[in-house]
Amino acid sequence: MTLDTKGDESLQPVTSTVVGDTTKSVDERNLDEAAKYLADHEEFGPMTPEQEKKIVKKIDSWMIPLLVFCATLSAVDKVEIGTASLYGFQTDNGMVGQQYSWLGSILPLGVSHNIPGKLLATGSLLWSLCTMCYAPCRTWSGFMGLRFLLGFLEAVSTPCFTVLVASFYKKEEQPPRNGIIFAYFSSIFNGFFAWVIGYIPASAPLLKWQYLYLLTGSINVLYSLFLFFVLPDSPMNAFFLTPEQRYHATRRLASNRTGIANRVWKWDQVWEALLDVKVWLIVLFNIAINIPNGGLQAFGSIIINNLGYSPLVSSLLTMPFGVLATGGAWAFSYIAAKWHNRRALTAALALILPIFGTALVYGLPRTNVPGQMVGLYFMYFYWPPYVVAISLIQANTGGMTKKAVTYCLVTIGYAAGNLIGPQTFRSNEAPRYATGVTVMLVSYCICMLILMAYWLVGSWENKRKDRKYGKPEEVHEGTIDGFVDVTDRKQHDFRYTT
Repeated sequence: MTLDTKGDESLQPVTSTVVGDTTKSVDERNLDEAAKYLADHEEFGPMTPEQEKKIVKKIDSWMIPLLVFCATLSAVDKVEIGTASLYGFQTDNGMVGQQYSWLGSILPLGVSHNIPGKLLATGSLLWSLCTMCYAPCRTWSGFMGLRFLLGFLEAVSTPCFTVLVASFYKKEEQPPRNGIIFAYFSSIFNGFFAWVIGYIPASAPLLKWQYLYLLTGSINVLYSLFLFFVLPDSPMNAFFLTPEQRYHATRRLASNRTGIANRVWKWDQVWEALLDVKVWLIVLFNIAINIPNGGLQAFGSIIINNLGYSPLVSSLLTMPFGVLATGGAWAFSYIAAKWHNRRALTAALALILPIFGTALVYGLPRTNVPGQMVGLYFMYFYWPPYVVAISLIQANTGGMTKKAVTYCLVTIGYAAGNLIGPQTFRSNEAPRYATGVTVMLVSYCICMLILMAYWLVGSWENKRKDRKYGKPEEVHEGTIDGFVDVTDRKQHDFRYTT
């Protein structure tokens, strides 16, 4: 990436006939890679609705499976520590007090110190190798180091998924794809792997939890190598599209006004990101929503086990976590895509479900096992609001440097929430974990307030732009409009999705 050290006053505008007949004066450093791509390739004429449907379907058939499986294996690597505990992970390694809770917290601490930038496949390969290293490790300090390193390497995952969705899909298409890619399939896979491991005889040379890490790590290593060669960065280098389809798949994204790629680092965009209220609202939301996430990832299966179920049954009972969270994410992402400018409100309404579940777990006696299980399952509906909120930063962040800073800050928020979450589950409060459940309930309520604030701020900024610049104009065919590396705030025709 090139560093832009000159101020705006020193920019020398040039004439850029990027697509078709246009003479719009734009500095070359402000041109998106997509604009240059379209200028350098043969123009294929207007795209018909039938062609667009075929292109989107083709992108879906390749990108969705590639990203879903990568996201799922990444999540399995993170959450299987809870399953390993069902098979003696804590006792075999002599963990006492809050040592296990710290293993849940140290993972996101590693995330917070990494700026996403490496290829997703490379990061996936490295964290898979790290996962396999769990098997020979037998000390708490060793596991702390591995968990930190795993978090450091996995920091590339969510920003990469977010950027890839924004680089292939229009704003209105992004929420449903997020709902699929960020699906909670990890609980289903993890439960299945744990069930398989449960049948390994006690006479086997390794401990059961060691086989769990070797199995999942090996699968992910092989998949990462495959991903390295087939996953494209954008429509411009998607091998599964024809030259004409690549052209149209790129050009149709101009209406997003958020660009696809630009390699010039712009400090003015850094400061804008740091001073943008909407960015900090999403960061705060990510902290609050991931406090329950961190706790449930580390303690969900343990809570079930504490209700009196065997390790084998407990591992199977974790599988509905993924079904409910995934189904909820799909449903609310679909609503967010269809209910125009109500994404924040959709996410806020979705939070009613985990609030209900948390209240059940907190209020019902431990002897009411069916009621406790229903409450626990409803607690996993915290995932749909998180997925819907991801689409807000995808739709509302223009300028590639601002995107990079925003995604980094949001990742830090994710890490902070997951760092706090496991610490709210105190070992001396087992099996009820009253503090952890109470903190979850408070976190969900805070999330609702933050989302309502985001909706109000975004709506106010849209009205302010309407008063100042009038109603926004559509992107003009045959121009560079929509592919200039300018932030959302500086684009007169950019309106925020709320």
